[in-house]
Amino acid sequence: MLKITSKQLEVTSPIRERIESRFEKLSRHDVQMINPHVIITEEKPGFKIEASVGIPNGELFAQAKHENLYTAINAMGQKLEKQLNRITHKPEAQRSTSLTPTNNVVEIDDEYEEEDAA
Repeated sequence: MLKITSKQLEVTSPIRERIESRFEKLSRHDVQMINPHVIITEEKPGFKIEASVGIPNGELFAQAKHENLYTAINAMGQKLEKQLNRITHKPEAQRSTSLTPTNNVVEIDDEYEEEDAA
């Protein structure tokens, strides 16, 4: 259940719906979201929105500020989605650390084999 908190303004249905739609996009990644929490703060001249979401292998956190609340919500959602993409696609990435040591070991073994053969 998504928790939305705001002290300065009332969380209306359109605000709640916009935030929930951003979180629906995150749920497409098939990652369990644990205690998603959004905090809306009214700051002159605009709004600050913060979100924290627990996931099985860590936590996502994003914040955005904008004069328009809906623009801030969208920016926060994009940041969360970017983080989630990075985490879910990390094993596939070429720069993954798990690939590097394996490659180094193979190279070292090849060097030793050449030395033994000589």
